[in-house]
Amino acid sequence: MNGTVYLVGAGPGDPKLLTRRGLELLQECDCIVYDALIGQELLDLARSDAELIFVGKRSGQHSMTQDETNSLLVALAQDGNNVCRLKGGDPFVFGRGGEEALFCAAHEVPFQIVPGVSSSIAAPAYAGIPVTQREVATSFAVVTGHTAGDDAPPEALPVADTIVFLMGIKALPVIVRRLLERGESRDKPVAVIRWGTTTNQQTVVGTLATIESEVKRAGLKTPALIVVGEVVRLREELRWFDARPLWGQTVVVTRAREQASSLVSGLESLGANVLQCPTIRVEPLPETVVLDEELPRLMRNEWVVFTSTNGVEGFFRRLREFGLDTRAFGPTQVAAIGPATKRALQRRGIEPDYVPTSSISEAVAEGLLERGAGGNRVLIVRALEGREALETRLMEGSARVVIAPVYRTMPDHSNADDVREKMARDEINWVSFTSSSTVLGFLDAVGREFVLQHRDRFRVAVIGPITATTARENGLTPDVEAKNASVEALADAIRSFKE
Repeated sequence: MNGTVYLVGAGPGDPKLLTRRGLELLQECDCIVYDALIGQELLDLARSDAELIFVGKRSGQHSMTQDETNSLLVALAQDGNNVCRLKGGDPFVFGRGGEEALFCAAHEVPFQIVPGVSSSIAAPAYAGIPVTQREVATSFAVVTGHTAGDDAPPEALPVADTIVFLMGIKALPVIVRRLLERGESRDKPVAVIRWGTTTNQQTVVGTLATIESEVKRAGLKTPALIVVGEVVRLREELRWFDARPLWGQTVVVTRAREQASSLVSGLESLGANVLQCPTIRVEPLPETVVLDEELPRLMRNEWVVFTSTNGVEGFFRRLREFGLDTRAFGPTQVAAIGPATKRALQRRGIEPDYVPTSSISEAVAEGLLERGAGGNRVLIVRALEGREALETRLMEGSARVVIAPVYRTMPDHSNADDVREKMARDEINWVSFTSSSTVLGFLDAVGREFVLQHRDRFRVAVIGPITATTARENGLTPDVEAKNASVEALADAIRSFKE
């Protein structure tokens, strides 16, 4: 039985602009057949056992001809595979999706079309240029920048208030000449947008008279599109994407991938190009002997202290496996260290009784002792390698402390090579640390000597005084320290930094 070929528009470059249907198919299909403009972030969303097949064009060379791609899609489907044909932008807007669909139809292979956000409207929008605007532009046309076998647009250009040329950077001189020959003003505004909607976006603005020299001066190359029309003037007022406070800044995030999403999204919302370099990964413990003993008798504890969101995850996973729910806490009080841990508990129906303003273990212990922990039983849910300062101070205050490890952290050097390459090219502006373990892990992964040799080329941002001390002791004196123990505060500290 034949599988189905899904012609999926991947959008213009920003992975967040992929449609929900596109994401579903990317996660479900057996084979992903993709082009050169598909980013790794999208491919990482594919099913772990899916076959990834590149059919794009790089360095001027096609890995497959269009005819070969057509045949491949049909052959994969005839073998019973569901195929996600992932194409930049929209498959039917100069994406040759029509050709591929016709070939499937001719061979009686089922196919479906999943529209995508076209770069013809998205890239100008991210550059602050609406393709239509009342009293300025009531029509727009999308034109290919090159026809079959020719790096030039069609001879007869359309007449519209706004014209968008896709894949047209090589044909810019021809486009300018043809527009001028048909009577367009030399003062007509033009914008050229490269890598639209991505953190590498570049926008050059000029007129028909100046745009060629402006593009040459900026060194713009493919992939890029061209916008011609009075709407280009609106960029001065509507520019937003590349006007955010961290635009052009590359920030290394060293937090474990399982915990990094809020920091990454916060930095990206401020315009940063985030380079993830997790120095540790979080693994659940195969056995949680202490926790298993405690869960049926949880109410005998005066306090249960959660030190991180990972602890919350591990605790409640085991709670469910025991067939228990939040009623198991009874009158036991709950403490959450950090706002993220508090939110993780709230999502599970637990409103913490105590959320310390400081994440320093000694200060947390003092707060618990002030709230009656002394002389009572305190269960601490944490990592296997947690600091002993909290436990020690509580025991000094006569608390009976039980440590219940539910996860461990392991070294992760998966992206260290990329960081080294970018650091050597002076392409990293910030390295952020959220704990002492990320400082030590980063130095171990990237190389202590190499990092310290390049220390004057990047800035360091940290959460908390303990992390700051560890960084300082290892030659990475922080340039900024977050005001409180949250990733939001860390992103804000980077944003607020001034030389």
